[in-house]
Amino acid sequence: MARKRHHEEHANHEAWAIPYGDLVTLLLAFFVVMYAVSSLNEGKYRAVAASLASAFSAPPSALEPIQIGDNMKQEASIGRPTAIPRGAVQGPASNPVMDSPLKPMLESKLRADRIGDGGADAASIAASREQLSRIALQLEDTLSDMVRARLITVRRTDLWLEVEINSDILFQSGSASLDFGAQELLNRLASVLRDLPNPIRIEGYTDDRPIATAQFPSNWELSAARAASVVHLFVRERFAPERLVMVGYGQFRPKAANDTDAGRNANRRVVLMVLATPGAAAPDPAPAVKSEPGAPIYPSAPVPTPAVARTTPLPSPPTPQGDS
Repeated sequence: MARKRHHEEHANHEAWAIPYGDLVTLLLAFFVVMYAVSSLNEGKYRAVAASLASAFSAPPSALEPIQIGDNMKQEASIGRPTAIPRGAVQGPASNPVMDSPLKPMLESKLRADRIGDGGADAASIAASREQLSRIALQLEDTLSDMVRARLITVRRTDLWLEVEINSDILFQSGSASLDFGAQELLNRLASVLRDLPNPIRIEGYTDDRPIATAQFPSNWELSAARAASVVHLFVRERFAPERLVMVGYGQFRPKAANDTDAGRNANRRVVLMVLATPGAAAPDPAPAVKSEPGAPIYPSAPVPTPAVARTTPLPSPPTPQGDS
């Protein structure tokens, strides 16, 4: 009987298909899980964002979740405001006109801007603007010779009026005692401002040349003493003391570079800031006296010269070490 022949088994070349199928299945499951994770719940995302913003004391934000796939939002981001971190904005030191004396008027203006026309605050701002305009005209007429010589500058905004005086025409170098001519000039200013209800802020400035005397250890003391000298003269001229505020800035708020004589001269100044009073009306400008062409024009009201005789100058300080 013949024996059966055993044939050799052929190699299975399709064995790779099983692990390949397993790999494809795992990859499919992986991408399904990734897609599920990427589809965030918008409500939960907003809750988490609000919680983080509150924890870090950040301003309220309008964050939106990231959308992936067909639900991706195609909204353009051009024109949307970008949040600026706290402390990222850098700029110059605070403006003195933004300090507390102007706060009520600034708040009143902001309220007027919000309520629009027809509001009581808008009417107050308009009255203040008209009042300051009339005061500025009076001052420019009274001090026309000084204005033309650029020794005095009058600037006006909706909320305050600035009268900048070069301190070289008021004080000697290193001194806070008013010169006789300075007293006459300030008396002319007083004749316009005395009977007004507006608060007045007197600011003193110096250049950066150091001074170290027993009376003025630094430019802060010198600038404050010069502002105080103007305040005392106004009080002697029967100004209500509660209207007056004096500030000394020393050399720390220059308007020009201190590396030239012209710049230092511009930085040595006294500024009278007349704050607006809502609803107050300035008196009518006094008629000007006719004069020859080119001569300075003054109002017909007499200048109160007796106040000069009552003025007691401050004692002269020791010789300063700088020219401030």
